[in-house]
Amino acid sequence: MSVSGFPTSSDIYLEVNGKKVAVVQGYTAKASKSSQTVEAFGEKEPVATFAGQCTYTVELTRLYATDEAISDGINFYELEDFSLVICKPDRKIIYGNCQWSAISEEGQLNAMVAERMTLFAGKRIEIAA
Repeated sequence: MSVSGFPTSSDIYLEVNGKKVAVVQGYTAKASKSSQTVEAFGEKEPVATFAGQCTYTVELTRLYATDEAISDGINFYELEDFSLVICKPDRKIIYGNCQWSAISEEGQLNAMVAERMTLFAGKRIEIAA
């Protein structure tokens, strides 16, 4: 019996200019939306609510630089304007215009591994498979 359809670490990765630079073992994503209420004189409750902009915060666990990225001298601390790609059985989710906000690592000799990276994404799109 073969099991298919479950994402693996090769299904979650960071991309810079269309090039895979790191694979990711896991992630936690959070979307937030600001909203604003409109109040009217004499009313006890707001008369309307307007949706604001969405912000996306994603925490990645266990990032491994690809061999090609290592040979190109990748440095996670220098990453800017990158994408996080998550491939699921029925769709692909892409977080774009990403900037990292926190990185923590656990040291091992000659290993290009970041234990955790928190990033902010400017956009989120879903593409059907």
